[in-house]
Amino acid sequence: MSKLKCNPEEAKACCCVDVGTIIDGSDCTVEFEQVYATEAQAEEALAYLTEKAKAAESDPCQIISNISAVEQGALLKAQFVFSCQAEAMIFQLSTR
Repeated sequence: MSKLKCNPEEAKACCCVDVGTIIDGSDCTVEFEQVYATEAQAEEALAYLTEKAKAAESDPCQIISNISAVEQGALLKAQFVFSCQAEAMIFQLSTR
C-alpha cells in the first residue's frame, strides 16, 4: 500500500495542502483596522473583538488598541497577539 504525499508544489495542482505549510507557528498576530461612524461604535467593536480573542486564547492574548478621530468618524486600530498561530486562526474565523 503506497502513501500519497503532497508537497507545496503539488498542492497547487491537486488542491490539497500540507497543514505544516499553513500553520507553521510563525504568525501569531492579527491586525485589525476599520473606520466606524462614531467612537461608541468603535468601542463596541473593540469589546466584541476582545470577547472573541478571550474565547480563543489559552494563555492571555496581548491586545493593543487605539481609537482616533478621523474625517469619516472613528478609526479603530487593534493588534491581537496570541500564544500560537492556531489561536490566531480561530479568532479570525470567529469574527467572520
